[in-house]
Amino acid sequence: MLNSRQSRHDKITEILADSPMITDSELASRLGVSISTVRLDRALMGIPELRERIKTMAQNAVSKLQSLSPSEVIGELLELEPDKWALSVLKTAKDMAFRFTDIVSDNYVYSQASSIAVAAIRAANVIIDSMRGEYKGHAKVGDILVARAKVGVNHEGRKIVSVRTSVGDKEIFVGRFIIEVLA
Repeated sequence: MLNSRQSRHDKITEILADSPMITDSELASRLGVSISTVRLDRALMGIPELRERIKTMAQNAVSKLQSLSPSEVIGELLELEPDKWALSVLKTAKDMAFRFTDIVSDNYVYSQASSIAVAAIRAANVIIDSMRGEYKGHAKVGDILVARAKVGVNHEGRKIVSVRTSVGDKEIFVGRFIIEVLA
């Protein structure tokens, strides 16, 4: 349990930087304090509630988007630093599952990853040249997929973008996309 208000504020800042989708309840549990304490701390720090944080993050990210239109991004783009990194979330639903199961079809996982890989590039015209990926687990209906893209080296007009998709603390997909910037 964190007693000092300043140390709690520092920890809240650290946790939100790493997990922007965390709820007040989850924050309270991680900090060992009550939900009302977390809400008071957020208010004192000027940090809005989850819904408002997501809305603001999405607006800021979409304003930086160059390689896709907002409607082409699979999931919701929450953070974007072009040519550096990006973050998106996708709330899964029953219509995304394989027939007669609660397991989300792999094409949604891939689509989110490929769209965020393209979105992370600062250019008007880009395509995926190749991809190497591995599915490490499965998502179920109702899960929230969090995809993080990191832009790497640039070689002959191509950029390598690594994407990691997770559900909670469990990584379910890792992909390496080679993106070509078209003239």
